Amino acid sequence: MYYVLLDEVQMLDDFESVLNSLGRKKNVDVYVTGSNAKFLSKDIITEFRGRGDEVHMYPLTYSELMSVYDGDKQGGWRDYVLFGGIPLVLGFETADQKSDFLKSLFEETYIFDITGRNNIRNKAELEELLNILSSAIGSLTNPSKLSATFRSVKNKTISKETIIKYIDYLKDSFLIDSAIRYDIKGKKYINTPSKYYFTDLGLRNARLNFRQVEETHAMENIIFNELKVRGYNVDVGVVVMNEVDKNGKKIRKRLEVDFVCNKGSKRFYIQSAYALPDKEKMEQEQRSLVNTGDGFKKIIITKDAVAPLYNDEGILVMSVYDFLLNPDSMEI
Repeated sequence: MYYVLLDEVQMLDDFESVLNSLGRKKNVDVYVTGSNAKFLSKDIITEFRGRGDEVHMYPLTYSELMSVYDGDKQGGWRDYVLFGGIPLVLGFETADQKSDFLKSLFEETYIFDITGRNNIRNKAELEELLNILSSAIGSLTNPSKLSATFRSVKNKTISKETIIKYIDYLKDSFLIDSAIRYDIKGKKYINTPSKYYFTDLGLRNARLNFRQVEETHAMENIIFNELKVRGYNVDVGVVVMNEVDKNGKKIRKRLEVDFVCNKGSKRFYIQSAYALPDKEKMEQEQRSLVNTGDGFKKIIITKDAVAPLYNDEGILVMSVYDFLLNPDSMEI
């Protein structure tokens, strides 16, 4: 048996033909890595479907970071929220070195490859879209809203169709990911609007020159990424309720569950709540969870230092540290 390891194979022209020829040899096992251009895209999966396995390498999780971090979990959290989990970042000592590296990586690898491989002529448009998405992680939006934002804020006209293409390019490069809305009681998807998250917060912060680091949104993004690394399909939950207002008029309200997580027969409902200072805030955060109408497990994750516990509604409340550092935290 022979083992062939090819690194940065995208630097070779027509590498697909090389891989196909090696793949036909029964006594050859081929391992291929790539980090930019076509290998930053899921096109490669389609090219060799059925003839190989893909290993998707995510940035470091918080738990992986802490396994080599020289400091306490609070310090590690601050660094993770600010600089993310690109492994090479750990090799730099100062904050300036880390931020300079991330800015360079974003511009010279991601932007260069995305514009090059998709023949994007108006690079400025793509970068403006990135700025908008970076500023609104975890917010519900859609191409129509984004197009309107370009008109009202940027005084530019970009069609909805062009924005859809740009978002697809960003997702194909694994720079961003999305969560689609799911009607929990109606058991159906609501295609628009969606939420967008960055695969690495350090890259997102670099895009905004580290000016807009809100820990509440960052925590939600980190939880989303952790769920994806753990192999869950992640949607945004919607709970539709019928209520009567103070005038006796019937109204329909839509409550949101931050994450509906599915893997096989397992399902979890998760709410990201940065702080739970009082009973009123707890009731606000758990309202959508207690009205899902089913018996799947419900979890509230908070930044507050609390030991994992079940409250009176049967909802598991835990700190973000317990959630991230324990791979079995959802099974407690």
